Amino acid sequence: MAAPHVLTTIDGPVAHVRLNRPDKLNAVDLDVLQGLLDAAAQVRSDRSVRVVVLEGEGASFCSGLDFAEAAKDRVRVARFFLRPPWRRTNAFQQALWAWRELPVPVIAVTRGHVFGAGIQLALAADFRFTTPDCRWSVLEAKWGLVPDMSGTVPLVELVGADVAKRLVLTGEVVSGAQAAALGLATDVADDPMKPAQELIDALLVRSPDSVAAGKKLLNGVRLGSLAAAFRRERLYQLRMFRSPNTVIARRAGMREPGGDTDGAAPQFGPRTFG
Repeated sequence: MAAPHVLTTIDGPVAHVRLNRPDKLNAVDLDVLQGLLDAAAQVRSDRSVRVVVLEGEGASFCSGLDFAEAAKDRVRVARFFLRPPWRRTNAFQQALWAWRELPVPVIAVTRGHVFGAGIQLALAADFRFTTPDCRWSVLEAKWGLVPDMSGTVPLVELVGADVAKRLVLTGEVVSGAQAAALGLATDVADDPMKPAQELIDALLVRSPDSVAAGKKLLNGVRLGSLAAAFRRERLYQLRMFRSPNTVIARRAGMREPGGDTDGAAPQFGPRTFG
């Protein structure tokens, strides 16, 4: 039996999701897309998961879409490309956008290549940590195409209009260091898991409900009206007031430096929001 093209392992509160086509530099085929959809659904249903780490097995994060492999099943490609009437996205888009919609922070850790579908997957994460020599590109221009897997939305949120247009229109390749300077990557390090782990540690001492609500709140502010943003603030805050994890967070906050802390990390219950 062939190995799954996406591997998901859950280690306590952290889910590790890895593209698993290292011999193809983790190029995306239809099975990878389905694997990403299934992995996102698994994470969403597990309320003990509080952070997701997205990586690629082997030397590369993702080298883009595997056109040759996908073309072998044109009926399935058409089915993935057509948008169901009840969704805003088709399957090509949703396999990546699903990570944006998850009620937990998603951290992409990248090495090697972050091309085409790979850069769009990385941009769907909330944070991106990369090596200095990693290669990033919105590569679709090379093939006479445009990015169409949800990546245009986070791209224009992260960088200026001129930078976004240059990347999309030229398909130029930038290094991980350049990606960080442009705002595509959150941080750059020889071992990108080190800053990723520091962020994970910082997230795990906060209420899973306030983290989930904060992510959804900020995503909504970016894409919606002011009235909708203020309404969400009121609604989500009311939910926080009612969350048992808020009580735990409040008690832990009162014990932090300056209070009568005993140094113990707060022990939160399962996420109730999202």
